[in-house]
Amino acid sequence: MATRRALGLPAALCALLVICVLSLAIGALPLAPSAVWHGLVDPASAAYPVVHETRLPRTLLGLLAGTALGLAGAVMQALTRNPLADPGLLGVNAGASAAVVTATALLGISSLGGYIWFALGGAALVSVLIYAVGGAGSSSPARLALAGTAVNAALFSYVGAVELLDTDALDRMRFWTVGSIADAEPGTVLRITPFILVGAVLALGSAKPLNAMALGDDAATAIGGRPALTRAIAIAAIVLLCGSATAACGPIVFVGLMVPQIAAKITGPDLRWELPYSAILAPILLLGADIVGRVVARPSELEVGIITAVIGGPVFLLTVVGRRA
Repeated sequence: MATRRALGLPAALCALLVICVLSLAIGALPLAPSAVWHGLVDPASAAYPVVHETRLPRTLLGLLAGTALGLAGAVMQALTRNPLADPGLLGVNAGASAAVVTATALLGISSLGGYIWFALGGAALVSVLIYAVGGAGSSSPARLALAGTAVNAALFSYVGAVELLDTDALDRMRFWTVGSIADAEPGTVLRITPFILVGAVLALGSAKPLNAMALGDDAATAIGGRPALTRAIAIAAIVLLCGSATAACGPIVFVGLMVPQIAAKITGPDLRWELPYSAILAPILLLGADIVGRVVARPSELEVGIITAVIGGPVFLLTVVGRRA
C-alpha cells in the first residue's frame, strides 16, 4: 500500500500534465505540441492569442474547479461517513446555483465578482441545513441522502422557474446551469483562485482530525481531537470550494462522488493521502470530460457538466448496487 501511494502520486501528476497539454491543443483549431509551446511563450506566434485568450484560461479554470470539487467531495464523504455524499447530490451546488440565479435575474448582478458572494452564501446555507437535518450526530447516510435529494430537487425547480419567467436570465445562464468551462476568462480564474486556495488549505489541514473522527466523536475526543471545531472547518472548506467552483462553472455533478472513491481504492482510508489524490485526479476527470465534449460534437461542443453526468450516473448506480450487495 505504501509503495502504491508513493508511486501513484507522481504518476497522477504526469497524467494531469498530459491532460493539460491536450486541453491546450484540442479544439476547433487543433495545435501540435510545438505550436502549444510557442503559443505559451512566444507573443509573435500565430497560436499565442488562441492559447492565452481562450484555452489557457479554460484549462486553468478546469484545474481549479476540478481540484475544488474533488477535495469538497472527499471532505464531505469523510464528514458524513457516507461514500455517496457529493456536493451535487446533496444540494450544496444547488444552493449556490439558486443564489446565483436570484442575484442575476432579480438583482441584475451579472459579474462573477458580484455573484460569487451569493454563491458562497447559498452553499453555506444549504450545507448547514443538510448537515443539520440529515447528517448531524448519528443520523444515517440514507437520511442524509434523502434530505439532500429533497433540497436539491426544490432548489433546481426554483432555478428552472426563475429562468422560464425571465427569458433574459435564461439566455445568460443556459450554458452555466448545465456546468461549463467553455467561456472561461482570465478574470474569472483570478477571482476564484483565493477562495479555492483557502478552501484547499482548510480541507488538507482537516485530514488528520477527520481521520480521528472516523473512530467516533468520543474516541476522537479521547485522543485530543475537537470534533465540533473539525466539523466547522470542514464545512467552511466545502462552502469555499463548492461555492467558488459553482459560481465560475455552474453546477457540475458527480466529480466529487467518483474521484474520492477512486482515490480511496489507491490510498486506503487515510485522508492524508486520499485528499491529495482527489485534488489531482478530479481535474484529470474534469478536463478529460471537457476534451471529450469538444471532440464528440464537432463543430459544436457538449458542455462538461453533460459529460460528467453521463459518466457519473452509471457509476453512482453501480456504487449503490455494490453497497446493497
